[in-house]
Amino acid sequence: MDPKNLTKEYSNGEVTIVWKNALCQHSGNCVRGLPGVFNSKTNPWINAQGASTEQIIEQVKKCPSGALSFYMNADKK
Repeated sequence: MDPKNLTKEYSNGEVTIVWKNALCQHSGNCVRGLPGVFNSKTNPWINAQGASTEQIIEQVKKCPSGALSFYMNADKK
């Protein structure tokens, strides 16, 4: 596994946040926009329980690099 090209998933049971570290440009939009979910000072840095599903989706859509994406768990089954 290449540590510079990881894909990690974080779920709140309803929505899953997908993070691809190789695409991340560290713009900070996620951390500033939804600090209850995205906190670069903690490990793991994504807490999918930190906001509502709707808030998470809206913030993930603002990721300029495409490093963050999401899928609805119900759609994955």
